[in-house]
Amino acid sequence: MAGKALWSGRFDGGMDEGTLMFTTSLDVDSRMAFYDVMGSLAHVRMLKARGIIPAEDADLITDGLRKIAKTVEAGELELDYTLEDIHTNIETKLTNMIGPAGGKLHTGRSRNDQVATDFKMYIRDAALGAVEAIDRLIASLQDVAKANGETVLPGFTHLQHAQPVTLAQHMLAHAFRFGRDADRFMDALERMNKCPLGSAALAGTTYDIDRKMTSDLLGFKDPTENSMDTVGSRDFVTEFAFDASMAAISLSSLCEELVLWSSQVFGFVTMDDRYSTGSSIMPQKKNPDICELTRGKTGGIIGSLVTMLVTTKSLPLAYNRDLQEDKKPVMDSLQTLTDCANIMAKVVATMTVNKERMLASTNAGFINATDLADYLVTKNVPFREAHAIVGAAVKYCESNGLTLGDLPLEKYKEFSPLIEEDVYKTIEVMACVERRISYGGTSPASTDAQMLISLQDLFDRESAVRQKNMFFESCWKELLGE
Repeated sequence: MAGKALWSGRFDGGMDEGTLMFTTSLDVDSRMAFYDVMGSLAHVRMLKARGIIPAEDADLITDGLRKIAKTVEAGELELDYTLEDIHTNIETKLTNMIGPAGGKLHTGRSRNDQVATDFKMYIRDAALGAVEAIDRLIASLQDVAKANGETVLPGFTHLQHAQPVTLAQHMLAHAFRFGRDADRFMDALERMNKCPLGSAALAGTTYDIDRKMTSDLLGFKDPTENSMDTVGSRDFVTEFAFDASMAAISLSSLCEELVLWSSQVFGFVTMDDRYSTGSSIMPQKKNPDICELTRGKTGGIIGSLVTMLVTTKSLPLAYNRDLQEDKKPVMDSLQTLTDCANIMAKVVATMTVNKERMLASTNAGFINATDLADYLVTKNVPFREAHAIVGAAVKYCESNGLTLGDLPLEKYKEFSPLIEEDVYKTIEVMACVERRISYGGTSPASTDAQMLISLQDLFDRESAVRQKNMFFESCWKELLGE
């Protein structure tokens, strides 16, 4: 038998089955079942405290909701797909369980503020899970950096050999980038952490409710300030879709490099067998499929951002049913990002670094040319003039199959009489690296300082996430009477 819609009193007949199929959101919003129960527990506690519904009815509702919460946590909640959403399912189950008192739960609220509250609580946890996954990847990058403070490889611009760097510098570059991605989530969490509950349909409610009470019970900082803005806006959803997209772009960049580095052309790293696949026809193949799939999944995450931007671009205030479409894209993008970051943390942690191949690669591309120019600057040659001198020397070497280290001193003097025997030590690759002592540079001393900053950032963020998770857990235990 078909369930009854919460709004059925206005209508003579029920929905056409096609209408129900088209409008249902249950497959998606059922993921918010736990948060829906928590929001209802907070709401009924407030209704009781304000004397809006009788205490005995509030106690019946609370007991019923706590029983439903146990079925949700056990993964045993049975859904009625003739009801259009998770909110209707839970309220119907409650009323069937405790009788007419269940119908008093919805006093002073609407599904409009209810769903916004549920979704914010869902996103809080999902975003914190994404941050934890990103931080695991950062920790893996830091471990590689710690072990490779003096491992030298070419630094690239335009994918051309540019200047020598350490692998520590390169891994920390990714770590700092991912750190900003994680921080964006944390910043967005603070911005969205205001409770919609009590805004009702759009204009608030005539009941003397206490929105601060429900906000506190659900772990929010404050209630939202404007009821129309509350139910009609989803900028917080779009912001998290953007944050996920930025983190996915960072992942894609890392994966692109690892795909190149693991190829025979580069040979800088070797992927662990556990995170590689083979070919059905070519027995010699070992493919970096995890990196390639992560790179590919970036498109879907960015697509979720585009979906949110287009869905909300021309909506009038306040609530519109278009906003039902806000959940799946962002839920999926946060989950995909979390899965990708978690497995990439394992890929990075288990890959083998081929130090000799990295160092050998620095012999190509005149990677020490800038250091030769800097050497001339120490001889009081203006940098622009030094740049031209070194450019001419490089051109000569290219024509004669030489490196700058192979060029005889007498030939060097034809380009500049100021060049002396000490030039050869100056342009040794490790010397080039060690001299880059500027803040943020690639010298071992500089990367040691960067490591300390990165480690502190990671520690601070992990502590903040842990505290938030513990706080939210305490809110749920309080509502559940545990």
